Amino acid sequence: MSPDTLQKDARELAGRTIEIRRDLHAHPELGFRETRTAAKISETLSELGIEHRTGVAQTGVLATIRGAAPGPTVALRADMDGLPIVEQTENPARSENHGVMHACGHDGHVSILLGAAALLQSRRKDFAGTIRLAFQPAEEGLGGAVPLLEQGALDDPKADAAFALHIWNSTPAGQIAIGSGPVMAAADEFSIKVIGRGGHGSQPQATIDPVVAAAQIVAALQSVVNRNIDPLDPAVLTVATIHGGTAHNVIPAEVEMTGTIRSFRAEVRDTLVARLREVAEGTARALGARAEVHVGFGYPVTENHAAMSDFARTVATATVGAANVVNARPVMGAEDFSYFLKRVPGCMVFLGSNNAAKGLAHPHHSALFDFDEACLPIGVEMMSRLALDYLAKGRASA
Repeated sequence: MSPDTLQKDARELAGRTIEIRRDLHAHPELGFRETRTAAKISETLSELGIEHRTGVAQTGVLATIRGAAPGPTVALRADMDGLPIVEQTENPARSENHGVMHACGHDGHVSILLGAAALLQSRRKDFAGTIRLAFQPAEEGLGGAVPLLEQGALDDPKADAAFALHIWNSTPAGQIAIGSGPVMAAADEFSIKVIGRGGHGSQPQATIDPVVAAAQIVAALQSVVNRNIDPLDPAVLTVATIHGGTAHNVIPAEVEMTGTIRSFRAEVRDTLVARLREVAEGTARALGARAEVHVGFGYPVTENHAAMSDFARTVATATVGAANVVNARPVMGAEDFSYFLKRVPGCMVFLGSNNAAKGLAHPHHSALFDFDEACLPIGVEMMSRLALDYLAKGRASA
């Protein structure tokens, strides 16, 4: 069977791909709890006759498709987990697990990779090399990529490259967006505990008010990005929560705040963290209070390799035509596919999924998020072409 029939075969498989997506959408599971999702993946892979192992990084699945002869190895990754959101869409397949929702397209990622698995398995006699399919748990903040990698996602045989696809509601369905270099930010989180001295609300002179200090810290932190960071360097420092106090007439002893830091360069990341500490501690101290700052370093920058981005753009052009391949703007969201890209060359591709005419234009992580399923066969074709063309390219250059 020739790879030239990929588009036709992906379209013929669309019904099954959509069926799997809707089943997964109706049964979302949180990170490291994707037991039903993993079982569905395993069942489908078994039906296709694809060797795989389950229970990797708790709930992950790793599958292997071996070609007719030795050659390069390419890895394709899809994340599996949902989010703790109460779904508010009108999708007939909306979540049956109250309080959990596929609000970022991971149900689409899994169904696309399973569709690609079917096309690739049927072509295994036509290519040399190995294709690794990595179904990853816990992308949404829990870092499932790390244990999956530690347990062999890119090993046996060692992968030479890795690709991932992300459904993208900022881009119209029918288009594919690709960027080179940093495409998603490093994401860190912080907490600040402001410690004062509590007392009666009518006697503020006898207290050290942490609410006032916290308010001043929030205001002062707004100057960090616009006065300490080069205007040409994207950066975000957001205070997202603030908690303190129990009654209208009680000045509390403590206030706690949490937030996020986003950046694309290590130097910017270091400056943001340093200034966060200095501003919080200094402002609290000036008001007689004390600030305890904790920073948790999260996902690193997702940085597409230049050569792999050029390659992916060529593959995308073959999939949707040059007019429908657009430049991906870097975004301040984060992705733990970044850990894959720190180990091997690769690229994250953004699959357009927006259709405003159908009301499918809500942002990711919204309770109203949904996407145009017409993008699914495009994703299946794109992922299949990435693997087959990479293996062919590697064999030609060997």
